[in-house]
Amino acid sequence: MKAIKVVEAGKAEIQDVSVPELKDEYLLVKIKNVALNPTDCHIQVPRSDAISVGFPSLEQLFSRLHLPKSTRLVGTVEEVGPNVGGDFKKGDRVAGVTQGCNAFNLEEGAFAEYAIIKEGGLFKVPENVKDEEAATVGLAFATVGLGLYQTLSLPWPGTVPANCPVLIYGGSSATGSIAIQFAKLSGATVVTTCSPRNFDFVKSLGASEAFDYNDPECADKIHKYTNDSLFSALDCIGGEQGGKITSKSISSKGGQICSIVPGTEYPRPDVRATAVLAYKIRGEPWKLMQDMPATLEDYQFGQIFFRLAVKLLGEGKVKVHPPKVGQGLDGVLQGLDDMRQGKVSGEKLVYLVDL
Repeated sequence: MKAIKVVEAGKAEIQDVSVPELKDEYLLVKIKNVALNPTDCHIQVPRSDAISVGFPSLEQLFSRLHLPKSTRLVGTVEEVGPNVGGDFKKGDRVAGVTQGCNAFNLEEGAFAEYAIIKEGGLFKVPENVKDEEAATVGLAFATVGLGLYQTLSLPWPGTVPANCPVLIYGGSSATGSIAIQFAKLSGATVVTTCSPRNFDFVKSLGASEAFDYNDPECADKIHKYTNDSLFSALDCIGGEQGGKITSKSISSKGGQICSIVPGTEYPRPDVRATAVLAYKIRGEPWKLMQDMPATLEDYQFGQIFFRLAVKLLGEGKVKVHPPKVGQGLDGVLQGLDDMRQGKVSGEKLVYLVDL
């Protein structure tokens, strides 16, 4: 098959490689579309990873790795591996997320014509959802579930209303746009940040008010708008600016921030900050920069949340981030370069692999 592979740090190319071998609790999926994630354009694997998994040199590790640090995908089940617990069967149209550049599983990753995907990272696509739409949501669903509900403890949609403000920092991002909709469905008053050109977009998703993150008074305006009653925030962007604005927006009484960008610093000791990574829902450990253990709790939570999210998607209560569709694995490489140069905003790059 054709696949994008890392050949050295910061460089990838399309190569002919073997179809990955099916494993327990995995499915072989023929890839139809893939969607890019901002972290996909950072192709870095430290030498310590190569050594720790038995490779004497970084070059030998790179020779085995597929590209994606994370990938959203949609495709068709070709083969069901042993001990798959769900009701998947050959021919099912599925979407989800996998973890590439994983030193614990060197054949994992979905910038390819076929991929092996852990069952915990897949869900069946509702009939009324297009392939290019389904490709955009796997990682976002997992992140929003772990962030808003497992970490920030918002009430689930359809239960009791939250009746409180929630800040989604970076509301026009792919994850932020999904988070706004779920927070709104949970009965929260959603405030968000984005560029002014995206104000109408985020409000159409359910945000009550939007603020320009480049405004020096952004945090003060959020604090005033929420009347010092903002206790929960989901930071979808991170970085120094995100850390400062999100922290300052939280109530003077304290609160909690959930970040989807590990390493972000939040300069308030009275605000509890927690980072989440969507790959946890797969129930598999992985290694990139460091060991990331898997927990049964995250896996089980992910399965329950995926069922709810897919139901809401099929009912039209959650809309996908606007996809911009390109073609081919060569298009993926160009899209990664565009993201690296900051040329992508307010849309999700999706590429048709099965031409």
